[in-house]
Amino acid sequence: MLNILLAASLVLLSAKMVMERDNEPVGPEKNTDAAMENIMTRKSVRDYESKAVEDEKVERLLKAAMSAPSARNKQPWRFVVVKEKETLRMFSGKFKSMGMAEKAPLAIVVCGERGGDDYWVQDASAATENMLLAAHAMGLGAVWCGVYPASDRVAEVSAILSLPDSIVPLCVVPVGYPAEDPAPKDKWRVENIRYGKWDNSAATGK
Repeated sequence: MLNILLAASLVLLSAKMVMERDNEPVGPEKNTDAAMENIMTRKSVRDYESKAVEDEKVERLLKAAMSAPSARNKQPWRFVVVKEKETLRMFSGKFKSMGMAEKAPLAIVVCGERGGDDYWVQDASAATENMLLAAHAMGLGAVWCGVYPASDRVAEVSAILSLPDSIVPLCVVPVGYPAEDPAPKDKWRVENIRYGKWDNSAATGK
């Protein structure tokens, strides 16, 4: 009798597993769900473990950044990977918003090359967001610390890194393995949406 009950339980468990598997999204739908989950759960991480970030992961972050859209495909983004503790301490000491840089094993400074227009700002910003999403997907933590367009910050960071005049620092992104797990922020606000024209009644799409 016990064997019969065990066999029946196994049959029911197998059937449940098959049903759950069949209900899981597959193909493009599954990929879309994973991408959306990564976007919706990304958060700014400001505390890091002392563990170093592997070089291959740093390269993957940079590859993700360089996969961003670029106006007229000019790709004006430039990157400075900073691992030197003294430089990271300088970022932390000079800028209150970069206090976490001292704890990070590295920071990536996202820059843009001037090219007769300001589209480098959009391009470098898109590259930065790609990098933040890639970091989250790889189990890393990162935070966007703004530099441009604050002229004093641009001058300070440029001096620290000995940047040429043609290269402008957009932001500093400390990166590391998270030593904290902050909750993602829900930023969905339907009142920020308009359809067709700027009309208060258009926020609902009706």
